[in-house]
Amino acid sequence: MNKVKLSAIFRVFLATMVFCIIVVFLFDTRFNGLIPDWFVKNFVWQQSSLEDGYINSGIYWPKLKNFLIFFFFLFSVALVCVVWFACAAYGKYKSRETVSRLTAEIQSYLEDSSADLDVFSQEFLSVSLLISRLRSRAAEKEKLLEQETSRKNDLITYLAHDLKTPLASVIGYLCLLTENPDLPESLKEKYTEIALDKTYRLEQLINEFFEITRYSLHSIVVNPEKIHLKTMLLQIADEFYPILEADGKTISVDAPADLILVGDADKLARVFNNILKNAAAYSYEHTPIHIRAYQRDGWTIITFVNQGTPIPPHQLETIFEKFYRLDTARSSKTGGSGLGLAIAKEIVTAHHGTILAASDAENTVFTIRLPNPPQPVQPS
Repeated sequence: MNKVKLSAIFRVFLATMVFCIIVVFLFDTRFNGLIPDWFVKNFVWQQSSLEDGYINSGIYWPKLKNFLIFFFFLFSVALVCVVWFACAAYGKYKSRETVSRLTAEIQSYLEDSSADLDVFSQEFLSVSLLISRLRSRAAEKEKLLEQETSRKNDLITYLAHDLKTPLASVIGYLCLLTENPDLPESLKEKYTEIALDKTYRLEQLINEFFEITRYSLHSIVVNPEKIHLKTMLLQIADEFYPILEADGKTISVDAPADLILVGDADKLARVFNNILKNAAAYSYEHTPIHIRAYQRDGWTIITFVNQGTPIPPHQLETIFEKFYRLDTARSSKTGGSGLGLAIAKEIVTAHHGTILAASDAENTVFTIRLPNPPQPVQPS
């Protein structure tokens, strides 16, 4: 690049010198010796001799010297200006050319998804690395968006299926009651109870669907207050007693009586309820469910342990994602639409905590970590 600039400057200098010579030649020939006459008039002295009649002449060197110094100064300034303007014009031209080439190479790289960095010139190596990283990030975001869109479409399909099944049952049993008014009272009572159960199922699915849209990280408002954690966990466990007893399952709570947690009581109760519902749905019959809470290193830790079919390792993270469901069989026995864990994660994250799952051949463990406040919070 420097050689090119020096060559351009040298060409400009030669062109300037040639231009000056041409100007001098024109003034000397076309204008009838104008320059020589001007030179003689200003820089040559003449003196006539009275004795012999000869005319003596010579150059007036001091005056010529001053003129040459002045001329050299003006010429230097003019030359510098010409060179500067020439370099500026050349630099602008090269900049446009460089931008055009870079634009063409970037376009070629982006249009071909299989193209590598070889399409870039060596001088654009640093830019090509940046473009490559940006392209990779864009591809990752696009892939994540496609995955979430796919899961969202699956969710809509699954919800449509889940809503259709109990709705068809409700319609069917109500039609039986309407079309057969003479049915025995025992059958009427049975059909009414079944229709009512299916209606409750519909209500549960609709509520879960709206909750996942309401419980997003940017919309959750946490109203902190003091929570007696053991009391809350015991109350939630008691609510599940009828469901667990039917399958021979038991539940235990191990937590210090004075363990205080600061957080939004209603939302955290929703978290514990969702995790316990998941444990109840996927645990084996006649097995225990253990809930333990304790404090360590500035964190309140709550674990839910149940015995059931192990969760595959690749699903331990995705079970908390929106629009993901572990139960591919779509069995109504396992509960809702699979949105409970996603709701739980959003609420825990809003409390600046974490929720993790671990699973092996013996146990499945859900662990919630919530930060303890640095100072006691007054009860609301």
